[in-house]
Amino acid sequence: MTKNITPVLLCGGAGTRLWPLSRKSYPKQFAPLVGHESLFQASARHFSGDDFDAPMVLTADPFRFLVTEQLNAIDVAPTSILIEPDSRNTAPAVLAAALWLESRSPDTLMLVSPSDHVIPETSQFREAVKTAVPAAERGDLVTFGIVPDRPETGYGYLEVDKSNINTHADTAAVLQLSRFIEKPPADQAQAMVNSGGYLWNAGIFLFSVKAILAAFEAHAPDMLQAVKLAVSRSENDLGFCRLDPTSWAEVEDVSIDYAIMEKARNLAVMPYASAWSDLGSWYEVWRQSHPDESGNVISDHAVAIDCRDTLLRSENENLELVGLGLKDMMVVAMSDAVLVANRSNAQRVKEVVKALKQKKVKQAEQFPIDHRPWGWFESLVAGDRFQVKRIVVRPGEALSLQSHHHRSEHWIVVQGTAKVTVDNDVQLLTENESVYIPLGAVHRLENPGKVPMALIEVQTGSYLGEDDIIRYDDVYRRG
Repeated sequence: MTKNITPVLLCGGAGTRLWPLSRKSYPKQFAPLVGHESLFQASARHFSGDDFDAPMVLTADPFRFLVTEQLNAIDVAPTSILIEPDSRNTAPAVLAAALWLESRSPDTLMLVSPSDHVIPETSQFREAVKTAVPAAERGDLVTFGIVPDRPETGYGYLEVDKSNINTHADTAAVLQLSRFIEKPPADQAQAMVNSGGYLWNAGIFLFSVKAILAAFEAHAPDMLQAVKLAVSRSENDLGFCRLDPTSWAEVEDVSIDYAIMEKARNLAVMPYASAWSDLGSWYEVWRQSHPDESGNVISDHAVAIDCRDTLLRSENENLELVGLGLKDMMVVAMSDAVLVANRSNAQRVKEVVKALKQKKVKQAEQFPIDHRPWGWFESLVAGDRFQVKRIVVRPGEALSLQSHHHRSEHWIVVQGTAKVTVDNDVQLLTENESVYIPLGAVHRLENPGKVPMALIEVQTGSYLGEDDIIRYDDVYRRG
């Protein structure tokens, strides 16, 4: 395989169909839905090693430090991380990556992939990429199509000229792509699967920088000009590349399929017959989690009694989830929300998020654990004029120097060592030691040690919102 393949990982989706584990503030690609690594980490591993250059990541501002933290955990160093000012779908993201890579070489091959898919057979997918390289090098826009094993209404389809592709031999060559088909109704999906001339659209692409830029020049010239400005006016911020928000605001919100692929003529498809899933529903999580002989998938902190074909998943170590006499059910329990649904309604979970947003409850979009550049915190209990949090700070990290208008705080260290600044006083606190932060005091929390530092914070006051923060100094340059 050529050494000139740059993985481009798209990492900005919301993942509403996997609520309550996936939410706007912590989308599914960062969660360990199948296995112990997150989907994003697994994607980065798939496309790393001798055959690939360092990956490029496109993500949103709230996730930039989460991206670096998760990549560091698996020893993958990105070539660059581009920050989109706001989501504009996949076409502008792919274009920004291509323009960024153009300075390296217009012949660079880009392997564009969502970061929330499951591809269990990494070596087989690498072979498919290798097979597709010659087509990409000669200027084709190659998309990867999954050989379907069932009629699926949740996926788009690709129609190919070759009618019989359901054999291993037929997946060993790049085929000509006739057209893209949107998510079909059940009867149409069944007919397409029966015909053998259709593949699922995986949303994974391989093409050269030169070829995709020519496609944008031909089919989306206005977008090309706007994104060029966003890239040329980008700014470096703590090692991240921030695309220019003013130029980006002029960019159309559209997918790469609509903007380019459905209009281009130099299309090809690489069939892939091994396991794959976009993990777009809890039903897919159940399928990919190897159900037991009764068809059940049971997590830690969950028990199934006389259940069949059921997913029981508890994400709270203090909550034991028990299913009794259930069949064809999905039950997902978090510390702040529980989903109970029939498996047949897996594609409707996004309706739950919509209903909760209308109700204006924070569980619709806010994850119970709030990830920050320095670590994370979670609210353990809240009441009238008080709140109790657990705060974990990574080694060598520090919160901003700050004060509050409406609350005072008590900190009790339960793990590691904390360096605490309160006005002009600086002290080190170890396990089981505490400090009081008066209302209005300028204070900072740091972890000077080599292990994570954890403390319990008790807030008291008239207003306890996260926006009651005045920052005087912040290594992460937040406002």
